[in-house]
Amino acid sequence: MKTAPELLEAYLATIQDPAAAAQLFADDGILELPTVDARAQGPEAIERFLTGFLARMPGFAFKDIDISIKTDEQAFGEYGVEVYVPATGKVYKQTYAGRLVAKDGKIKLLREALDTLAASRAFSND
Repeated sequence: MKTAPELLEAYLATIQDPAAAAQLFADDGILELPTVDARAQGPEAIERFLTGFLARMPGFAFKDIDISIKTDEQAFGEYGVEVYVPATGKVYKQTYAGRLVAKDGKIKLLREALDTLAASRAFSND
């Protein structure tokens, strides 16, 4: 059974494969980005969310991963991304902070925070 840090590492490593990433979540697991009012619950909804997200940034991949809190049930980490956004011709450079809660070897909750100004700049056409 995977621990919270193992689940976070697996999620970050499989982000380019929405089906694989979504299968890490419990049937009622939640992926939430409250700073941008985004939320998906359950593997099917999470897979759809990630698929749509990746369509906007095909080269999206996490880097500079630092998981600083590691218990069997919870993990907290910071991880970055730097990717080209075809729709705007800009680079999306972001640092995420994520808290993962695990139960029975699955992700119960992954709540991520991000810099909304950096996101706005990358996705605006101005």
